[in-house]
Amino acid sequence: MRNLSNRRTRLHWARLWAIALAFGLVATACGSGDDEDTEEPPVTTEAMADDMDDMDDDMDMDDDMDMDDDMDDMDMDDDMDMDDDMDDDMDDDMDDMDDMDDMDMDLSGTRVTVFGPESSEQEAGAMQDALDVFAAKTGIEIVYTGARDFSDQINAQAAGGNPPDIAVFPQPGKIGDFGAEGWILPIHDDVKASVETQWPAGTLDTVTFGGTLWGVPNKTDLKSIVWYNTSIFESGSYSTPESLDELQALTLQMISDGVTPWCVGIESGPATGWPFTDWMEDLVLRLEDENVYDQWVAGELPFADPRITNVAEFVLALWNLPGAIYAAGGSVAATPFGDNGEPLVAGDCAMHRQASFFAAFLPEGTGVGPGQEIDVFYFPADAAKGNRPVLTAGTYVSAFRDAPEVWAVMEFFGSAEYAEARQAAQADRQGGGQSGFLSANLNQNLSVYNDLEQSFVEILQTASPARFDGSDLMPAAVGAGAFWTEGTSAVNGDKSIAEAFAAIDESWPQ
Repeated sequence: MRNLSNRRTRLHWARLWAIALAFGLVATACGSGDDEDTEEPPVTTEAMADDMDDMDDDMDMDDDMDMDDDMDDMDMDDDMDMDDDMDDDMDDDMDDMDDMDDMDMDLSGTRVTVFGPESSEQEAGAMQDALDVFAAKTGIEIVYTGARDFSDQINAQAAGGNPPDIAVFPQPGKIGDFGAEGWILPIHDDVKASVETQWPAGTLDTVTFGGTLWGVPNKTDLKSIVWYNTSIFESGSYSTPESLDELQALTLQMISDGVTPWCVGIESGPATGWPFTDWMEDLVLRLEDENVYDQWVAGELPFADPRITNVAEFVLALWNLPGAIYAAGGSVAATPFGDNGEPLVAGDCAMHRQASFFAAFLPEGTGVGPGQEIDVFYFPADAAKGNRPVLTAGTYVSAFRDAPEVWAVMEFFGSAEYAEARQAAQADRQGGGQSGFLSANLNQNLSVYNDLEQSFVEILQTASPARFDGSDLMPAAVGAGAFWTEGTSAVNGDKSIAEAFAAIDESWPQ
């Protein structure tokens, strides 16, 4: 039976949207403010494209884009149990390892290669800087290589028998595939014991398949936040909302006051539609719960289920509410998600729901944080439930080679020491301000983060529950395919929600 509190919340919001519509609030869906004509999306200059490319490795949607072709032939339903002989071999080798609780072991003369998707000077450079700290303590030569087409390359390398020692995966589902193929190794018990106490509950569940842990977390992105223009809030005497009802009331009050509450854009080239999936995922956790979320992501609950379609109706009712949305490109689907930074700062809208990496899309020199031009609040939940759901993304490392030096580096990746070294290095390479790196490691010294970043880490560490980005966990044909394209069709009005979601269900691998 559906939770009555959830139903009342949805009905309450729906009635308020309907009341607002009945009073004929003036639509301001296009960025120019013209009545019906929509503008063409802004032309992307070469410089803008370069800036966007630099952000690829931080964003889950670009990572999703690389999952498909080579993985299509892989059976997601394969038994995750590894062959007994491989387990026996691994146990024999592990018996020779020293206790890895002490990070200061001497492994001079050994070499470990690491391959991942982060390739910019700031991100790849900062990762190498952090690994160099560990190399200096242990004597291991550690070499990181990054590539934007990591997902395609790692497929070919693993299938060809020449993978790196360690790979940095943005998609947990891909780790499950590689475990099923026997390409990566189960995480050694010593590493698991060291890492599992340092991360929030549920973090390791994301890369546990068939009862076996296959990856170690090394980076976390926070998605359940709302960026807001502090001047608009101050001049309107608006308070940051503590519940969904308060967020609803704030939205309607702003419209009544002549303020456009939200900037929204879901355009992202071939990945167009992923911001819609993020809104859906956040609100499934809020309007329903983590159990419904888990069933939906696993394919046990279809998109056509009323609990999922109701969430989509909730999102689109907001986006279609006259006066609620500013879309710089003329429509939500034509507005690049990164183009919401300038209008937010300029006051064309008051709020924008986007992940922690959004700071990089704000105009250069924008003050961010408490008392600055732009600040952030937690995307509120249902007050009646008393929980604090958080949507995350991030990367995990997995091992291809069984050796003491490899497991030592794997353990380091999951440690507070790595998080602190990586954050300090990346902030330095960024010239101060927002680094773009976050870790939810519970033991890290938060002084390496600025005030805003510390608030992000606090949200991650106090999540109840935390869930990984659903589209990253779904099969690529669904999460990075039909969910994006059919979701965009529903946003545009080309299809009804029922039609779009039926098509998504049909895309699920049989």
